[in-house]
Amino acid sequence: MGALCCRPQPVDFDGEVNLFHFILLRCVGKGAFGKVRMVQHKQTQELYALKYINKAKCVKMKAVANIIQERKLLEEIDHPFVVNMRYAFQDDENCFFVLDLMLGGDLRFHLERSGSLSEDTVRFYVAEIASALAYLHENRITHRDLKPDNILLDASGHAHLTDFNIAVHFSERRLLSGVAGSMAYMAPEILAKRGYTYTIDWWSLGVCAYELLFGRRPFKGRTNTDLTHSITKDHLRFPEDAEKKCSRAALQAVKGFLERDPSRRLGCKSGEGFEELRRHPWFSCIDWTALETKSIPPPFIPDSKKANFDASHELEELLLEDNPLKAKTRKNRDVNTLSVEMRQMEDQFETYDFKKMLRRSYYPHNQQIVSSFTAATSSSGGPIASRPVTPAATEQRLTRITTSEDCSPYTGCEPVQMKNVQYGEKAYS
Repeated sequence: MGALCCRPQPVDFDGEVNLFHFILLRCVGKGAFGKVRMVQHKQTQELYALKYINKAKCVKMKAVANIIQERKLLEEIDHPFVVNMRYAFQDDENCFFVLDLMLGGDLRFHLERSGSLSEDTVRFYVAEIASALAYLHENRITHRDLKPDNILLDASGHAHLTDFNIAVHFSERRLLSGVAGSMAYMAPEILAKRGYTYTIDWWSLGVCAYELLFGRRPFKGRTNTDLTHSITKDHLRFPEDAEKKCSRAALQAVKGFLERDPSRRLGCKSGEGFEELRRHPWFSCIDWTALETKSIPPPFIPDSKKANFDASHELEELLLEDNPLKAKTRKNRDVNTLSVEMRQMEDQFETYDFKKMLRRSYYPHNQQIVSSFTAATSSSGGPIASRPVTPAATEQRLTRITTSEDCSPYTGCEPVQMKNVQYGEKAYS
């Protein structure tokens, strides 16, 4: 009789999603506020990445508004080349994002292994991420932190954009002004504080393309001041052997992305920016319809027999974690006894279930139901297998900066302020 108390409680899959709905598997990443684990949905058997954020740490680092902003923005988007949110929920200790699982590693991981990538491979990744950026920009979202660390590969080798922690909506009527992102990839208009919109993402894509092709960035500086001067003033130079590594069309495309005048930048031409990019000679071999349905075989398939990320996270979880993650029933607490920040998370980090809820925008100028870009599902009812599938490798320590000037209109509060913060977050973070 006494053994009855040890039987697992039945899971209510018809109720709101919670951690009891998932089997916790290996740890695959670590961020500023928590970790990333592979999980399996108990009912559908689908695999996902679970990013969990400790509420107390979030409050301590003044990051509550950023977490809420990311949660609301991710509800709005669904694209084949984005790491999409599938579920969101919270318990008394953590906020949870359940995301498409990416098992192929991030481009920083692969770049550090190989030194540089072939032109065909780089063109393929740039085209896929360009498709994602065009989708975001159509929805008036600018990512602001595009870099190899935030481009994840699925098991098939397709590229996906992740980390929307400092992404915001933009409006041509009120330019953004906050210095935000990773400095080496920032567009000159950010550093010059001239005001900006989505055009900064195309500059960052150009920096990524240059780095993937040649194994180094186009602009350098030993200090932030030197790097700012290089990005805003220095002439763009290619390595002496550049034409041996790639075609002239590739060099022209990179040069187009790294145009300091946003109105002349590749991808930014008024009225037809993305169409101009698609017509560029470097992309003449791309069948864009086939690309966006993932019908083009990727030039590189990650080795499924190897860990394409830092395997030390799993060991750290086993040996050093004093409060390992496990599903817990929520306590009946009076929210009025909580701090302002804790109440804010309780109220605004809302539950989301992609199988039960339509995607929508919280942005005041874009109040609408957002149709999903990809509606196909697998036989088990989950997203098609070509989309889910990567965790992160070791993040190169970069200066990531954000200010409170670009508080998103739908949060109603100030986002985290981190000036000249050296961080070592992983790509899911």
